[in-house]
Amino acid sequence: MRRASPEAAVRSAARRSGRRNSHWLLLAWGVLLLGSSCSAIADSAGFGSPGGPEPANLRALADVLQQDAGDLELLISFGTSKGGAAGHLALAVHDASSPDGRVYSANFYADRSRKHETDFYVDELMLAIPKYEYLFGTRSSLGAKASFGLDFGEVYKRSVIGLRVYGVPVAERKALVGYFQRINDDFRQRARDTEYHDGEVKYDYLRLNCAKTIGAAFKFGAQYSELEVTSAPILSRRRLVAAAHANIPTEMAMKLLDAWHARGYRLDVVLYRKYATSTWKAPDEDLMFKDLPDRFPSVLSRDFRREQGQYEDFDNLLAMYLLANLAKYVVHVDETTKRLEIRKTSKSLDYPAALEDARRDALQDSENYLRGLPVATRRLAVEPPVGPAPQARAASSSDNK
Repeated sequence: MRRASPEAAVRSAARRSGRRNSHWLLLAWGVLLLGSSCSAIADSAGFGSPGGPEPANLRALADVLQQDAGDLELLISFGTSKGGAAGHLALAVHDASSPDGRVYSANFYADRSRKHETDFYVDELMLAIPKYEYLFGTRSSLGAKASFGLDFGEVYKRSVIGLRVYGVPVAERKALVGYFQRINDDFRQRARDTEYHDGEVKYDYLRLNCAKTIGAAFKFGAQYSELEVTSAPILSRRRLVAAAHANIPTEMAMKLLDAWHARGYRLDVVLYRKYATSTWKAPDEDLMFKDLPDRFPSVLSRDFRREQGQYEDFDNLLAMYLLANLAKYVVHVDETTKRLEIRKTSKSLDYPAALEDARRDALQDSENYLRGLPVATRRLAVEPPVGPAPQARAASSSDNK
């Protein structure tokens, strides 16, 4: 049966609800407004906060993206630190029982720390969260101790890149979910020295973090034997040594891109932009969400402690440009209407062409930076515009949040 295009699906939804699309906005050639933008929400108190209202047309957005949804969606969250902004990595798995997708995300607070047991959800190491709850939800199916902006409602805190993967066999998807369940079993049993980790199985932002758990599920669960998943020496107590061997979200994403292309899987990207005006401040944060940096997650490089929007390293530029070249849609919350808008990009390249263009541009721009020559910042399409410098906090152990 032929599926309707995203544009046709939205027009149909609008007709059914008695509303119509009101305008097109600029990205490249296509900007699509979901529902009506003619009337703003009169009282937006609490929007962008836990327990507050969600975008009224969230289901319409889900229906549009479901028209060409992938089998997997790797969710790469931007960093929220001034320096050392590695971001976060999670994986949405689609199947017949949950067509929207369920997100598997390493629990930052499952580190056996007593200070976290009281106020945070610590029952599982690998959380399983409905995808649109993870991205746009203001209430958590995990309960009152879930962390807003991390376990649910990500876009109120930072932007998220959704790397969609098509053609993944059902058996592979089941193997991934089974391995996440195995990690949870190991966590509950306080297992030690498993095939994927040396030492006790618990969250550690350098030794057993979001990128390592996702990588381990592919390497050992889905049998990606060629995938490199690093481990710091168990006897080393030096954080510098552990950092040198840490699995970084963007680097793991680049490794997985290679592996998926080698398997013949098709790829594209949805960029979920940060809602920029949330006044919520998490109990363990110093700043309101709106004042946190929203930085493309850096690889370990000379850029790692640079200011937002000042990346010059080839590896960072390559990742940024590659994901931008793969981008098919951009989604954001309109700050006036509090409704979701979806924009279609002018072109979404296939992986070989996207990689070739990204390599050329990253090499040229990194060389120009070194020579002190001007660089065309228009190529940083996957990173949001840089506004006034926020009062960013210093890098800390929470950088991977």
